[in-house]
Amino acid sequence: MRPELFELFGTSFPSYFVLLIFGFTLSTAVGVLWARRLGMNPDVIVDLGLVTLLTGVLGARLLHVLVDGYFWDYVHLCTAPELVSWPIRRAECERMVTPDFVAELFGATPQATGVWDEAANVCRPAERDCFAWARFWAGGLTYYGGFIGGSLGAYWTLRRDRFPFWMAADMAALVIPIGLGLGRMGCLLGGCCFGSPVSEPFGISFPAMSPASLAQARAGLLPSDHLHSLPVYPTQLLESFASLALGAWLFFVFHGKKRFHGQVFAAFVLGYAALRFVIEFFRADDRGGLLWFSTSQWLGLLLGALALALHRVLQRRALRLEAALRSESSAAD
Repeated sequence: MRPELFELFGTSFPSYFVLLIFGFTLSTAVGVLWARRLGMNPDVIVDLGLVTLLTGVLGARLLHVLVDGYFWDYVHLCTAPELVSWPIRRAECERMVTPDFVAELFGATPQATGVWDEAANVCRPAERDCFAWARFWAGGLTYYGGFIGGSLGAYWTLRRDRFPFWMAADMAALVIPIGLGLGRMGCLLGGCCFGSPVSEPFGISFPAMSPASLAQARAGLLPSDHLHSLPVYPTQLLESFASLALGAWLFFVFHGKKRFHGQVFAAFVLGYAALRFVIEFFRADDRGGLLWFSTSQWLGLLLGALALALHRVLQRRALRLEAALRSESSAAD
């Protein structure tokens, strides 16, 4: 586990965010090569990468704030910090420096100060912070929020540049899995998105005071949060490998057989929704939910249904276009 990948000019860079940016950069570079190979304008892909990065991060952050279960913590950090408590020990609180895992949980910077509440036996923020919700670089991003925000940004950019939207969407379906694979590696280094306990041969253990250790101590599975966590499912690695495998299948198998533009994109959305739905059952981190499923599972069901509907609509459009072209050809003969 390595929450901070490196430090530069006194600023720490979280592993997840660094690998996320690297994934975006690599995906954009692959997209540029794709555009050049097809004789399209590669500058459009560069613009597309920049816009989707901005709108994707915005969407990922907003969805985290709204549905991951921390909404009122962000509100109270600004309006009533005495209602917020951090899952840390008195020793850490009295050092007046909030550990990195609190940044992961609440979006507070590692320099945020805390004060020990003797009556409640918890650590609380020492002052108001009305901008904790906006500190996306400190952790707290959701894939589906990024996907929705990035898709809206992509639609606007491609329409503005008059670039074939569904052709670009198919290209995006081939490179997004690269970003997903790298992003989940960042989750592993950061310790977030951890799995539920599992027997030793199949699990990985996180250090003391990591999100997994803290969660297991609060649940009574560990006598202290100063112990390494119990072995848990490596859900970060599972999703990383599954995403890369999905991307490889789309690129080497499915893309060459597509019948119309947009088909690869629909297959990606449906495929990722299915694999994410299954992996969510093995996760144990707090990520919000309703009734039987987590927020991501509900969104996966919705997007999977939309992907099936999109496939049907685009397929019918392609068949009508083929029929029209055949009719024109017959008339010309």
